[in-house]
Amino acid sequence: MATSNDEKDLEEGAIETPKWSNLPTVSFRKMARKSLGEILTESTNLTQEQLQTALKSQETKQGGKIGEILVEHNLVTEEEVLKALAFQLDLPYYNRLPINDIDPSLIDNIQIQFCRDNRILPVARDDFNVTVAVADPLNVFPLDDLRLILSTNINMIVCSPQVIDNAINRVYERSNDASQKVIDELNVPDINAEEDLDQTRDLLESSDDEKPIIKLVHGLLSRAVKEKASDIHIEPYETDVMVRFRIDGSLQDKMEIPRRHASSLASRVKIMGKLNIAEKRVPQDGRISIKVAGKDIDVRLSILPTAHGERIVMRLLDKSSGAKRLDQVGLDPEIYQQWIKLVEQNHGIILVTGPTGSGKTSLLYASLMHINTTDINILTIEDPVEYQLAGVGQTQVQEKVGMTFAEGLRSILRQDPDVIMIGEIRDGTTAGIAIQSSMTGHLVLSTVHTNDTASTITRFMDFNIQPFQITSAVIGIIATRLLRKLCVHCREAYVPTDRELSLMSMTREALGDRKIYKSGGGCERCHGIGYKDRMGVYELLGFNDEIREVISRSQDGKVIKKVAVAQGMVTLRQAAIKKVLTGVTSLEEAMQNTQSDDFDD
Repeated sequence: MATSNDEKDLEEGAIETPKWSNLPTVSFRKMARKSLGEILTESTNLTQEQLQTALKSQETKQGGKIGEILVEHNLVTEEEVLKALAFQLDLPYYNRLPINDIDPSLIDNIQIQFCRDNRILPVARDDFNVTVAVADPLNVFPLDDLRLILSTNINMIVCSPQVIDNAINRVYERSNDASQKVIDELNVPDINAEEDLDQTRDLLESSDDEKPIIKLVHGLLSRAVKEKASDIHIEPYETDVMVRFRIDGSLQDKMEIPRRHASSLASRVKIMGKLNIAEKRVPQDGRISIKVAGKDIDVRLSILPTAHGERIVMRLLDKSSGAKRLDQVGLDPEIYQQWIKLVEQNHGIILVTGPTGSGKTSLLYASLMHINTTDINILTIEDPVEYQLAGVGQTQVQEKVGMTFAEGLRSILRQDPDVIMIGEIRDGTTAGIAIQSSMTGHLVLSTVHTNDTASTITRFMDFNIQPFQITSAVIGIIATRLLRKLCVHCREAYVPTDRELSLMSMTREALGDRKIYKSGGGCERCHGIGYKDRMGVYELLGFNDEIREVISRSQDGKVIKKVAVAQGMVTLRQAAIKKVLTGVTSLEEAMQNTQSDDFDD
């Protein structure tokens, strides 16, 4: 079928907008004289027969928009309908919006809920008009409201609902980023922060008349979520309060707050966590449920008294993102296949080891999701329950009332489980019950805080678990670490020194023409850090007859590890070096997060 000039306009865009001339846009030189159905049949894969069927359906239903009916029957996409509608109305269609160029003052007098409900957002202003992005150009009533609010004429551009939703969240984040601009407002000696917080309200809906300390806390939480921080640290010192975010495992300074506001800041956080604001002498723990930019965030709160005031750490968990699948946690293909065989066993203990924040819980959740079927009863005892897994019975540890891992595990065994997940084995009692559970036909998964797979065996022996019990019950141990990934936009290739080659156990000839990268010092896309996001590296110790024999006659972790490596086990250090050689991370990052494989130390 021949393509008309108008159809080329619809596909590629023809008119540049002076403000955003570098963006892909669809606009038209003349008003279309065609129906929406005609435009769709000419610009998409929609056939005349399908269109006629949809029109008959429209008549049967006594109304309804033809575009909605076509989308409902999966004949066209929502984006194709919007492009065709923009074509019909002679309006520009934008595939994306230049969010950083949108002036936040445009939405000063507009509530975020109004924009969300109507999928509408002011994006630009000139001397005579305000340009407004809309997802439904036929819905004119909110445009009339905007004309009254802004006291100006309105020009429309069309965008997909997803593009507008993202722009709304980003622009209101910038408008309400109180974490910097309210610092200057914090000049009141005593700020009363004892008002209730509606925990289900989106923090981006904060209003200008809220007290500065409230805006500050909301701004910190919003900024932390935007920058994908896992923790917020609020640390009081002699002259000021330092705020730091942990991003990709590394703490980064974010701002300094005058020391005189430390008490008010702690009080506000305590109120949000429903803690005792009058008690400042003992540690307190709590939880906060908030919503930021439409995301449900769970905050684990820890407050610790120090010499200069109360130190606050808030761990953020994005519940809306859900747990990762097993094929998303970064297991290498060989380890992935071995791990699947382990978690599909009917009984035995599988242990995941590593320091705090190394990805242990993510791997356990992914494993449970892999084996979760209707014919299996899976029960967990956790501290805390981080993600809700459909079809899994999850129990929260409550040590204040005697609900420990050991007590919870005893109760779980009376619930006829097939698979048991223990958040962490911390003591000999829990370890002993786990051993007995695995030997009576249950598959048990748990975590242990040790450095590598071999040292986990030594740790169990410290719990007074006998070697024959370990070799009978444990079927596999995996150690995990998270390494920061180099920012691909600013990383730098370089020639490694002889010492660096030695650290990688590699000769220059073996390296060949492969490139080694290091951090380039950071850029705008990685916030000046040089790294962006993280990935997992793993060390899997499978139990065979030779490994069991070594465990039975030796308690030395190095001996066990040496035998395992001789049998082909890839250590954490070796796995990290592989990532260096593929340019994903730096040698510095690999060395810092894994320990040497020198068995003769």
